Amino acid sequence: MPQDNSIAIEFRDVTFIQNGRALVSNLNFTVGRGEVLVLLGRSGSGKTTTMKLINRLFVPSHGEILFEGIPTTKWDEIKLRRQMGYVIQETGLFPHFTIERNVGLVPALESWKPKQIKARVSELLHLVGLEPEQFAHRYPHELSGGQRQRVGVARALAADPPVLLMDEPFGALDPITRLEIQQQFRRLQQQLGKTVIFVTHDIQEAFILASRIGLMQAGRMLVLSTPEEFLKSPKPEARAFIKGLPPFAQIYNSGEKNGK
Repeated sequence: MPQDNSIAIEFRDVTFIQNGRALVSNLNFTVGRGEVLVLLGRSGSGKTTTMKLINRLFVPSHGEILFEGIPTTKWDEIKLRRQMGYVIQETGLFPHFTIERNVGLVPALESWKPKQIKARVSELLHLVGLEPEQFAHRYPHELSGGQRQRVGVARALAADPPVLLMDEPFGALDPITRLEIQQQFRRLQQQLGKTVIFVTHDIQEAFILASRIGLMQAGRMLVLSTPEEFLKSPKPEARAFIKGLPPFAQIYNSGEKNGK
């Protein structure tokens, strides 16, 4: 079968069993290149497990996951993970490294030249709204939570991976900072065209960021649709999440989202 070059990631009948319990079951879906797929659901619904299956932190018990048309089990683990930037809530920054060294870590591991690394770090800090002259030589503890999350995004982008995996990265921020970073990230993704899988339990965040929303419940994909289609879903779990939305027009401007 010829490979569909518009597909970045594909789940084929994937089940993952741990300690005798299926954490996800019979997952079948694709993620298109340049798409932002938001995995939405309550705690324990299987969102993070699904993400960890993509970069082989977990291996399917049944079925397979394809990345760039190749089963993830046939990729070298390190090479696979370097194709995927990873951003989590706690950022994972090394406290004794400067911001410059944190952001430049993966390029350094890939033997980039020092001048290349310095230029890339400067470019990325600009991109996420941090002035390199002001922030490059600081340490993580000298930054606010919002600034650390921006550094986390910059680090994930450092070696220019085609895919970003983001596990509730903005969840610990105050509401105003969170909204600012969500909007900035949406602009950044549109500019760079990265494929993004983003985990959240926040329906508003899903509507701000998603090309499509995958609603998970008890390890299964209950709904997979555009935000507009999601609003029309009759599924009780979807209706429960929709109740958490503020007035529609305040958070979802489809013209802006589509770059009009």
